[in-house]
Amino acid sequence: MKLTVFAGLAIAGMLAIAIWKKNRTARITYLRFLVQITSLVTIFYLFTYPLWLLLMLSIILTMTLFLGRFFCGWLCPLAFYQDLVTLVRKATKIRHRNLPRSLNLALHRLRYLLLVFFLALPFLLTSIDPGLYPQALFFVGPFKPLHVLLSPLIPLIVPWKGQLIINEINFSYPYLQEIADYSGETYATVNALIFVILTVLGALIFRRFWCRFCPTGSSLAIVNRFRGFKWAPVLHINKDEEKCTKCGICKRVCPVQVAEIYDQKGGKIATSMCMLCLRCVEMCPEQSCLNVKIGRKTILKSRNWLEPSTSD
Repeated sequence: MKLTVFAGLAIAGMLAIAIWKKNRTARITYLRFLVQITSLVTIFYLFTYPLWLLLMLSIILTMTLFLGRFFCGWLCPLAFYQDLVTLVRKATKIRHRNLPRSLNLALHRLRYLLLVFFLALPFLLTSIDPGLYPQALFFVGPFKPLHVLLSPLIPLIVPWKGQLIINEINFSYPYLQEIADYSGETYATVNALIFVILTVLGALIFRRFWCRFCPTGSSLAIVNRFRGFKWAPVLHINKDEEKCTKCGICKRVCPVQVAEIYDQKGGKIATSMCMLCLRCVEMCPEQSCLNVKIGRKTILKSRNWLEPSTSD
């Protein structure tokens, strides 16, 4: 019942932003923040139920096949925390920095290796000790290898005993439970504090730093390179080369420095680095140059925000 009411309020908020937000270079950003907050509350309530974590992970990974990294751009709590750090950076007028393109691409490839490692870890553990099989499969016991892939979903306030308790409210942070499990009691607190500081500082200097190599964000969009999978992902950005003036805005505003939207001559942007945050579509000053499509149907397109709109 609570989720239903909250969902209704969220939808009303989206409609209000779509109708009354006049600044067309920030409308999608406001919508994304509202969706992120809604997702965060929903995930908190989902964690209060004894859901099978393997099912949650399967849904997220399967979602990427059809929607690309939409989960990363709009639903992931850890990505939302990094966006909040970005707001702080902008408020304090601290300039962000960009990673060298070669390093950015290397981090992008690293997340695939991390994904394969964590997916293979239960089988490696059970080959060493067959008695570990039930624990590895159901995410219990001392190792919890696949639970790492769900760590970005951990909200700051959790319905279980967190790493920090203030006035009977349990606070946590992504990956802290895994850090505690592997570090032991002696180093758990120190290692957890170091991790929080590094991720916050990373997000303060580089936009969405963790998203560049997060193993959970490994997109299955790469399968569209194989025959029979050209349709994947269904949700994607399409570029009209004839309308592109090479202003470079799309490349500058991308939080994870996706260059393909600028470099590619036209058509479907198939890179799995894109998180579909749609900041490039929001900021592109050329009418219908960038289009968000589900299959062949356009659901959103860039608008010339340099000229007054006749519809607003």
